[in-house]
Amino acid sequence: MRRLTALALLLALLVSVFPGARAQSGWVKEGSLALQYATQFQVDYYSGGYKLITLADGSRFLTVPEGCQVPEGAPKDAVPLYQPIQNIYLAATSAMCLFDALNRLDAIALSGSRAESWYVENARRAMEAGDILYAGKYSEPDYEMLLSHRTTLAVESMMIGHASDVRQKLQELGIAVLMDQSSMEEHPLGRTEWIKLYAALLDEEALAEELFAQQVAFLEEALQEERPEVSVAFFHISSSGYVVARKSGDYVTKMLELAGGQYVFNDLGDPQTRTSTVNLEMERFFATAKDADCIIYNSTIGGEIHTLEELLEKNPLLSQFRAVQTGNVWCTQKNMYQETTQLGQMIQSFQKIFSGQAALLTELPFLYRLT
Repeated sequence: MRRLTALALLLALLVSVFPGARAQSGWVKEGSLALQYATQFQVDYYSGGYKLITLADGSRFLTVPEGCQVPEGAPKDAVPLYQPIQNIYLAATSAMCLFDALNRLDAIALSGSRAESWYVENARRAMEAGDILYAGKYSEPDYEMLLSHRTTLAVESMMIGHASDVRQKLQELGIAVLMDQSSMEEHPLGRTEWIKLYAALLDEEALAEELFAQQVAFLEEALQEERPEVSVAFFHISSSGYVVARKSGDYVTKMLELAGGQYVFNDLGDPQTRTSTVNLEMERFFATAKDADCIIYNSTIGGEIHTLEELLEKNPLLSQFRAVQTGNVWCTQKNMYQETTQLGQMIQSFQKIFSGQAALLTELPFLYRLT
């Protein structure tokens, strides 16, 4: 009996000195990542430094600490990702700013967008310097290039769902495919909170918590400020002359509403589809939006404009809009859709426009007035 007791004490001592040994002999959950707005992923922490990442589509990934193996008891369907995770192929454009905010562009070797397509300054510079290389868009990746860079993880947008053959080929080559599902988040800051997922992959949780808290503070400040009910039209005009408006209820219109704006369309678009915009004839748009208190022109697609004259060149009917006549016309900067990390501050900028505070500022993040 004494020999058995001594053996048990020895085993307990080994587990305390070598925590990895405990994970190898057992699969013990120690906690979960706290999430405030995000609902499309979760991160669970297990003894020995293992993390189980579960996405809304059911896919699961297991981060394995450096020098360790997949422990007994771990889910068989969880794709192992051995740390340090490096040489990522990033095809999800919305995720680049999250890696940048974490100061971990070094984990990305390959991009699904060319340098000139990036408005994330550090990403563009990294590509121009050759630190990140273009490896083909999500639907046509350069497989040989991925293999030569020993890529083990491809971070894809939900567009990869339209290229199932590509996804299958990547997996056959031993490249894990993580589909960024942040666009499915109900709350705008749910998208921002995906920074915690990428932080979990890279062991940068503390920094992610700090950065996310800053955006929550921006939102809370905006909610506490004056938020008069201002009717808002958010759109751009395509090269073919159609008005392209945001679908009602998408994350941009929700940001406008959180800032105190009332989007002029109550039920535009099919809520069952993933498309975020709707093409409208100018006549229909005119009938609904001409009396809007504020116009925000979306420059992220057709390019920035800087004067009301440039806006009216797109369609002279806009001269009859109340917001044009009162001078309450604003334009987004090109980087708006690539700044997922800053959505709290973006909401605050909208609030300053709607409350009139923006008129007293010399600069406003993400937006500027057309004159």
